[in-house]
Amino acid sequence: MPEYKKILVTGATGYVGGRLISRLLEKGYPVRALGRSVAKLKNRPWSDHPGVELAAGDVLDYESLLAAAQDCNDAFYLVHSMLPGQKDFEATDRKAALNMRQATEEARVKRLIYLGGLGEASSTLSRHLKSRTEVGEILSAGKVPVTILRAGMILGSGSASFEILRYLVDRLPVMITPRWVQTLCQPIAIRNVIGYLAGCLENPETQGKTFDIGGPEILTYRKLMEIYAEEAGLKKRLIIGVPVLTPRLSSYWIDLVTPVPASIARPLAEGLRNPVVCRDNSIRQLIPQELLDARQAIRLALAATRQNEIKTHWTDAGPLPQAEALYSGDPSWAGGTLLKDARAVEVRSEKKRLWQIIVSIGGTSGWYHADWLWKLRGFLDRMFGGAGLRRGRKDQTRLKPGDALDFWRVLSVRDEDHLLLLAEMKLPGTATLEFKLISTPHGTQQLTQTAQFSPKGLWGILYWYLLLPFHHYVFSGMAKQIAKKAESLA
Repeated sequence: MPEYKKILVTGATGYVGGRLISRLLEKGYPVRALGRSVAKLKNRPWSDHPGVELAAGDVLDYESLLAAAQDCNDAFYLVHSMLPGQKDFEATDRKAALNMRQATEEARVKRLIYLGGLGEASSTLSRHLKSRTEVGEILSAGKVPVTILRAGMILGSGSASFEILRYLVDRLPVMITPRWVQTLCQPIAIRNVIGYLAGCLENPETQGKTFDIGGPEILTYRKLMEIYAEEAGLKKRLIIGVPVLTPRLSSYWIDLVTPVPASIARPLAEGLRNPVVCRDNSIRQLIPQELLDARQAIRLALAATRQNEIKTHWTDAGPLPQAEALYSGDPSWAGGTLLKDARAVEVRSEKKRLWQIIVSIGGTSGWYHADWLWKLRGFLDRMFGGAGLRRGRKDQTRLKPGDALDFWRVLSVRDEDHLLLLAEMKLPGTATLEFKLISTPHGTQQLTQTAQFSPKGLWGILYWYLLLPFHHYVFSGMAKQIAKKAESLA
């Protein structure tokens, strides 16, 4: 292996980037992991590896990107703007790509490796795939040689494509499907994607070229559904195709049935309108590896999901707000408004046992009290374009900063002491939910549970006070049930 200064990996907290870094470190490469949140980076399993350097930065912030690119031989570009609530993702992707091109040129990076999307140029190509193609063109127009890998559907535990497939087939024994389920696609296992990305570093023949990457078989989405049902041990699903479901309507249906919101489901569904297959398989000779077929990829993804061993998840992407920004610290007379619902309960339990109940909240465990109200709130949130409860959580027993937790996001977590959640539901303001534990001299634990709301305008204040009776019922009951559950296990 040639001697490397550093390899820059952008999108280090994302689905592909998080797994690629693990592979690069295994191979002995020194890595600079770039992410918008150091807190999220620090909670990745590779964060304390001696070969990795954590760097805070944003591809939309040129100066931070340029600083991260300094002294790097190679760089991986693994970011995109297809996030919930991001409407004009094409313009954002365009700006980010221009920044990356200029920063790598100025930092004298020797090579850039970009993961794009499969799809031949046509008037019916989806916005998402057109944007991915445009990003590749922007990067290639610079002075730094670019290797472009074009992938279609990526199958792996926690990927958006796999989660859509999983929830649709698990929940619907009878499916009314659009025409695109008969379109040919060439899915690829995430481990093979990582194999190709890492393999480009060791093969100089890949420099400055574009390659299609896919699995060993071409099949329809309908066939993928059938394979999933077989691997999951489900009864055979009845799949009925109809010609009237457009990608837009399909995305709303996916939004209703799965945790993946319409804003992400729509570009994925649109991408299936056209055949997404490899036109050139030359990379197989340059970077040989065992290619998993769809059944093998689904089997591995299912096993990892059932065993709670999901290395990265589609919900990992996106910025992590700083908790301090939610509290101005201004006194009440300064004009700021911060509304609170605080509960303190003394719990006769070991701290470790009580803490485990707290960090297991949400997902399959529910919210310990008035779950029907939580589900109703989640349903309303989905109706208005929010995350909803079905997003669940990646790991049912552990939480890390940046993790999605139903319609919350973990802002900070301190083992057996403190948990702070930020609401990602549609709200006229900003809401947090905080849990604190303090051991008392009597051997008990004091649990303090605080819901805080910073309203936006008059409607935000009215919203809080209109729901005050429900807050009292939900939050009071939740604190009591957490205590009761811990004491019952003593």
